[in-house]
Amino acid sequence: MANRHLSRSIVLQTLFEWDFSNGKKVEIKDIAKRNLKEFAPGLEDDAFVFALLDQVIKKHKVIDEIIEKAAPDWPLDKISYIDKNILRIGLDELLFGDRAQVPPKVAINEAIELAKTYGGENSSKFVNGVLGAVYKEIGEPGKEEKSKRKKTEEPVDITKLPVEKLGGALVYAKRGNDVLFALVHDVFGYWTLSKGKIGDTPETEKESVEEGTKRKIKEEIGLNITLKEKLGDNQYVANHPEKGKTLKKVAYFLAESEYRELQLEVSGGLDGAKWFQLSEIPDLRIYNDIVPLITKSIEIISKQK
Repeated sequence: MANRHLSRSIVLQTLFEWDFSNGKKVEIKDIAKRNLKEFAPGLEDDAFVFALLDQVIKKHKVIDEIIEKAAPDWPLDKISYIDKNILRIGLDELLFGDRAQVPPKVAINEAIELAKTYGGENSSKFVNGVLGAVYKEIGEPGKEEKSKRKKTEEPVDITKLPVEKLGGALVYAKRGNDVLFALVHDVFGYWTLSKGKIGDTPETEKESVEEGTKRKIKEEIGLNITLKEKLGDNQYVANHPEKGKTLKKVAYFLAESEYRELQLEVSGGLDGAKWFQLSEIPDLRIYNDIVPLITKSIEIISKQK
């Protein structure tokens, strides 16, 4: 484990120099070899260095987009080179790494340790906030596993947190004898339900959850929907890297629409929208908490036939 931590430090130093020199890819392996020779002579696991480095370079454009979505108040060019590359390493291991080798919580903790060692006074808090937000979005894999290095956190008193209301819907449409479902694709690589913030402008602050849900679906994917039935509620604590914790309360509905081409809103967080037949859904990468909502929706629609 000590070797892996040192390896991540070498990767960070290499990415820092690469980033600072405007990403000259032809030099990056030479930079890594020089850093290994200078800072880690005799390192047994240098293959890990080159594998992680190669993966980060290949995925860095996608990872940078995720950083921008997870830290919207911090444009990428305003984040320090050190913090940015720590986030690249952490997000690569969190989203694209082998979880059997590097569990999600280990990926986050290792990035925080890099931030404490190499970053500024607030770097570890910033890195923790961004990675924590992404970890929440991907469904907190490995949540039940206890970290051996991290002390148990004090429970959050959700009654004292600011509340943000959201409305979402699983939208279906009938096309001939087929029933199709509209899903959106997020930058974390998951297909999910379209949703949005309720009362997010002065003009809409008094709207009902139902009104807000229909408005947000129209804005996000261009559909006029009819709400058929409420599927349930969900709530979770989101940790913004600068604003802190917020209690997000989401109301989910089953909604019907005419079948028409989806028009995805240009916004952060989503990069696709598509209609799917029921037979295609089991093969999709979907958040665990969305699966019961889809199952319930299918049961409701089946009874209507």
